[in-house]
Amino acid sequence: MVPLVLTQFATGLSVLAGAVLVKSVMDQKPMSGQFQRCPSCNGTGRVSCMCSRWSDGDVGCRTCAGSGRMACSSCGGTGTGRPIPVQISMRPSSNNNRLR
Repeated sequence: MVPLVLTQFATGLSVLAGAVLVKSVMDQKPMSGQFQRCPSCNGTGRVSCMCSRWSDGDVGCRTCAGSGRMACSSCGGTGTGRPIPVQISMRPSSNNNRLR
């Protein structure tokens, strides 16, 4: 009986050590790659649904399908804050020469 308990204890301890190791790696380098976590949803991609914010206890609508959580509108549900590439082109206008 004692070897069985020791084996279970060692297994539980190794699972706990593995979880701590994975958490430390994730804290140092999140899976989101080169993009930072979305500040609105903290990288989860989901936020509280509108139906749960002003509800009297019942939760559920089409947007959240009854879960009370909907896709984040800031990141589109990806959990990463991705910069939007914008290209601005300016041409010199002929009105600039007349003002001088």
